[in-house]
Amino acid sequence: MQKPRFQTLIPLFDELQGERVIVRPYHQEDAQALYEAVAESRDHIRPWMPFADEHQSVEESLDWIIHQEANWLLRKNLPLSIRERAGGRFLGGTGVHIHSWETRYFEIGYWLRASATGHGYMTEAVRLVTDYLFNGLGATRVEIRCDERNHASAAIARRLGYVQEGRLRNHLPASDGTLRTTLVFSLIPEDRLKSA
Repeated sequence: MQKPRFQTLIPLFDELQGERVIVRPYHQEDAQALYEAVAESRDHIRPWMPFADEHQSVEESLDWIIHQEANWLLRKNLPLSIRERAGGRFLGGTGVHIHSWETRYFEIGYWLRASATGHGYMTEAVRLVTDYLFNGLGATRVEIRCDERNHASAAIARRLGYVQEGRLRNHLPASDGTLRTTLVFSLIPEDRLKSA
């Protein structure tokens, strides 16, 4: 495989539509909705997401979004918002961390606002992103990593056919001051052929 010569010219999507969710890049007009979703969900996401104590104002959320728009344009990372298809309510975020454009190795992260959990929104959103990475960008490897105590996040990876490859003990500092153990899930094209 060859690294794209002009990374910023890699074609991407405007939005991905599922039955109940729309996944799309962040826009500056999302600042208020993002701020409100994080404010509602701080206690819910704090154990898993380092940004739980950020987004203390709409201006801070707007600044964050502008940085994410730059990442999208430069193809450094692909940050994405998730909205409910019926009504457009902001549900949370997902995104693609680019490990290698040359080998098409990506990682998906995600978070959901507290009031939207338990409805299958995130499973649908991550399925849309996973399908895009393989079908649209020719992924050779897609990872999902999560704290082993985050059972809901791990369940999404398992539900979508990701294979647990590892368990990294004392891998990262957790928000409660302990050391977190990280589960590593992956999906490669051969895995998708087996489940088809």
